[in-house]
Amino acid sequence: MSKKLTADATAAALAPASFEEAMAELAQLVAQMEAGQLPLDASVAAYARGSELVKFCAAQLEKVESQVKVLEGEMLKPFVATGEGEQ
Repeated sequence: MSKKLTADATAAALAPASFEEAMAELAQLVAQMEAGQLPLDASVAAYARGSELVKFCAAQLEKVESQVKVLEGEMLKPFVATGEGEQ
C-alpha cells in the first residue's frame, strides 16, 4: 500500500475537532468533486469522507438541540427573527 493511501485512510479515520472544521472540510470536498478535480478512486474516498463528516455534523447538531431543550425546559420554541411576527 502506498504512503498516500495510508495518509488518506488515516485522515479519513480522524474525527474533526469541531463542527466548523467539519463543515469547512466538507465544503472543500464538495468543491473539489464539483470541479471534477479528483480521479474516480479519490472521488469515492471523498464521498465516503463527506458521509462521515455529515454524520459528525448531524450528531453535533443533535447534541446542541438536546442542550437547548434542557435550557428551554424540554420545549423547543420556534425561532422568530427580530421584527418578524410583530404587527
